[in-house]
Amino acid sequence: MLLLDLTVLLSGILIGTVAHLSVPVAIAAGAAVSAVLLAFAVREHPAKRSRR
Repeated sequence: MLLLDLTVLLSGILIGTVAHLSVPVAIAAGAAVSAVLLAFAVREHPAKRSRR
């Protein structure tokens, strides 16, 4: 999932609206998205295990 996030961030830097942002802001936004995805994965992992 993190690899997918990095791929989207890098493609956004090359083409897209992220190109209008500075590099540190783009990296911070990518880190924020990664943190949200990681928090969701951690929260959902025990719920998935308890459903079995």
